[in-house]
Amino acid sequence: MARRVTQDQYFKKAKEDGYLARSAYKLKQLNDRFDLVPQGGRVLDLGCAPGSWMQVEAELVGLRGTLVGVDLKPVELKLKCEFHTIAGDINKLDPEHLKELAGGQFDTVLSDIAPNTTGHGDDLRSAHLCRAVLNIAEHTLRPGGRLGMKIFDGAEFQDVLKETRVLFQQAKSYKPDATRDVSRETYIVARNFRGARVNP
Repeated sequence: MARRVTQDQYFKKAKEDGYLARSAYKLKQLNDRFDLVPQGGRVLDLGCAPGSWMQVEAELVGLRGTLVGVDLKPVELKLKCEFHTIAGDINKLDPEHLKELAGGQFDTVLSDIAPNTTGHGDDLRSAHLCRAVLNIAEHTLRPGGRLGMKIFDGAEFQDVLKETRVLFQQAKSYKPDATRDVSRETYIVARNFRGARVNP
């Protein structure tokens, strides 16, 4: 019961701190533990609406950083760093265009994307989205770059984790305290991107 109250407090705290959603604290906790977002870095945020993660990213990269956010829904923000938002489908993104907007390869790719939940096959749709994120990360990250993406625990979770480990030297799962107890969501966090694979 006490834990449930704590979850409600994240909602209240977001309003008090000026964040657009309680999910801001998930990214804060992920970054505190895994140091995902470097100061002055370039960050790609996939599924960025309503913009709470970009608010946190802006704090972390500082004035010299650059953010690029993508979501099916238009996102309007006021941030102190350079940033761009794109209304579009992550399955149809041009990696070269993303890098042009950022001024180079990204240091970090982040994703808080979740499928529209129906109660049936949600984990499979989540895994499909994660594979799209991995594909974009492979073609936009700098060698040594970092990744953090949401995934629903389910039948393909371990497969997606293994696919992440092909691209990164380190990859593991982590569930921030700010995640609701009843949620199936967790995060795959990866470091030291190996570089894009060369097609045979």
